[in-house]
Amino acid sequence: MSFQSTCHCGAVSVMVDADRPTKAIKCNCSHCSIKSLVLAAVPGEAVTIDRGEDQLKTYRFNRKVIDHRFCSNCGVQPFSQGKGKDGAAMAMINLRCVPGIDLDSVEITHFDGASV
Repeated sequence: MSFQSTCHCGAVSVMVDADRPTKAIKCNCSHCSIKSLVLAAVPGEAVTIDRGEDQLKTYRFNRKVIDHRFCSNCGVQPFSQGKGKDGAAMAMINLRCVPGIDLDSVEITHFDGASV
């Protein structure tokens, strides 16, 4: 089953060909914490930009290995793209951008990205 992640204004939408996540992380790095991101990992090939590729901008910081993708209109980040530890393409879906998801039912793990 697939699910969608969208920006606030609706200009950007991605389709994720995977089950809705039951686990996610909250990272305390400067970027994730200021945006209050709740992130779930999926294989890179599971993500298709459905709408708004022309509206997407990319932000990279620190080691510049993660493409934080955000809407140039509203500024919301529905996902990011990068590579996993094994080198395979992966994406992190911002669960705050998934319509209808119950974040209280998602198992949250805290990740110390500030120390990495």
